[in-house]
Amino acid sequence: MDTVTIALSVITLLLAAASFVIAYRQSKERGFVFNNSYLYASKEERERRDWAPEYKQSKTAFFILGLMFSILTLKIIIKWDWLTFVVVGIAVVLVVYAIASSLNGIKNKSI
Repeated sequence: MDTVTIALSVITLLLAAASFVIAYRQSKERGFVFNNSYLYASKEERERRDWAPEYKQSKTAFFILGLMFSILTLKIIIKWDWLTFVVVGIAVVLVVYAIASSLNGIKNKSI
């Protein structure tokens, strides 16, 4: 294994670990809410609103992202080119989930 491969695999592994840590913290409803509706909310609304749907959406998105980075790390280390299709498929699932959950939240007025 050359230096570039090792560096790339370490970077993607760190991104996977960070994504899983954020997903875990979001599942416990602790920490910053990684969601646009939280960013755009006023200070008063941030304090009084129940952010459970946003935490759930962020948890799921970061878990899928961690899974994607983990498989990408395996692809880099093992050099199985077919894993690229798996990573792209997971990325498509992540985008579809983000759009669908946002539309569902708008419909239900929870996000």
